Amino acid sequence: MIASVTHPLIIQGGMGVGVSNWVLAKAVALRGHMGVVSGTSIDSLMIRRLQDGDMGGHIRRAMEAFPFPDVCTDVLTRYFRPDGLGEGESYKEIPMYRQVVSKVREQLTVLASFVEVYLAKEGHSGPVGINLLTKVQMPNLATLYGAMLAQVDYVLMGAGIPKDIPGVLDRFAAHEPASMKFDVEGLARDETAVLSFDPRVHSATPPVPMKRPYFLPIIASNSLATMLVRKASGRVDGFIIEAPTAGGHNAPPRGELTLNERGEPIYGERDEVDLEKMKDHGLPFWLAGSAGSPERLQAALDAGAAGIQVGTLFAYAEESGITPELKADVIRQAQEDRIDVLTDGRASPTGFPFKVVQIGGTMADPATYAKRKRVCDLGYLREAYRRPDGRIDYRCAAEPVDTYVKKGGCVEDTAGRKCLCNALFAVVGHPQHRTDGSVEQPLITSGDELKNIRRFIGSDRSGYTAGEVIDYLMSGLREIRRFIPTMSVPQQQTSARS
Repeated sequence: MIASVTHPLIIQGGMGVGVSNWVLAKAVALRGHMGVVSGTSIDSLMIRRLQDGDMGGHIRRAMEAFPFPDVCTDVLTRYFRPDGLGEGESYKEIPMYRQVVSKVREQLTVLASFVEVYLAKEGHSGPVGINLLTKVQMPNLATLYGAMLAQVDYVLMGAGIPKDIPGVLDRFAAHEPASMKFDVEGLARDETAVLSFDPRVHSATPPVPMKRPYFLPIIASNSLATMLVRKASGRVDGFIIEAPTAGGHNAPPRGELTLNERGEPIYGERDEVDLEKMKDHGLPFWLAGSAGSPERLQAALDAGAAGIQVGTLFAYAEESGITPELKADVIRQAQEDRIDVLTDGRASPTGFPFKVVQIGGTMADPATYAKRKRVCDLGYLREAYRRPDGRIDYRCAAEPVDTYVKKGGCVEDTAGRKCLCNALFAVVGHPQHRTDGSVEQPLITSGDELKNIRRFIGSDRSGYTAGEVIDYLMSGLREIRRFIPTMSVPQQQTSARS
């Protein structure tokens, strides 16, 4: 069946861990634009929220709609603390992901993803998406299935080449098992490793009707867009074109790496996407990275885009997951023109450049970084590698140096690496308390446009809402234009088996 599609004009950025929470996504979707929840580390995030007492009872309310009630009972028994944790008490952690995990571990991830999307979609019909990092491979299949159980409308994926994902969405829409290539360092040229998820392990019959969400990969080059259109395992529905000024992980520069005087990677003409060539695909695209202004929205539409994706402005709205204290500090420094964002080529264990807000007392501060004892106990950014005995093991450049080197890693790769997993949980108010009395400190990421937030909020206000961001972005439009594709787009269908 063929139908034209009207996509949202504004996409709220999918900022993890928990910055783009269900509260923010719902606020944006209620205005008719795309609210996006972050799926990164969503299982550990739900577990920490439960141990903090599930304020407002939202997680438990969403659990009532989950199609596998026994899973909810088990999770609540294991992790729910009605009165929260005691002073200085550590969070109980869940097992780190591996290539193959238990049925219970898979179900925990499915449940967490379902809960976040369900709450974002509750009580309205606005569009909701989920954002995942291709680089964080191991939880992604279970996370996608949980989001689809909650009827997520869009899937956004960057930080890698997600060519297997469209086919995964097709198979999950029919409640069929799906697999994707698993990146393992050290495999022989004729060896392939895969990650798999089988819905039938969790339910012999389809538990709910499913729809296939639209898939929007996040790209930084024309060549990647062309490759995905031609070689992806299923339908690509559009693109988010992310400039290197966007927050979080950035694509590395194309060509030889050169650094500026601050040690930041330098991007050039080869890193600019040709929008005229993008139009040839006949698919909608949104511009991201320094796009958060009325002028940039109008310019994007004039250039043939379907709209823009905006992260930084939404990150500091009242509804986002960043703690009020950190929001206030960042906004105040931006208003005083003292804020700074560094594109750090060493911070992320992935090796991708990572935007870091330079705030004292956070992991961006060398003194704070030096005090932290290196530990890897969440493990979402670990890389898989083949051991000499043939088995697959895991390592992280931010784990203890001796441990990393014993696993075959290069000591040079550990310099400057930061535990993003623990630091990002601290950003949203769920820092781990260590047995030695120390507390994990935050690391904030934002786009280069953070300093311009003062233009939006002025100098006399301490906060704002997501709705005000939308009003601001829409305020300069001469007219609202919708992208008209040059080729028809297949209409979403519910599974014939459902």
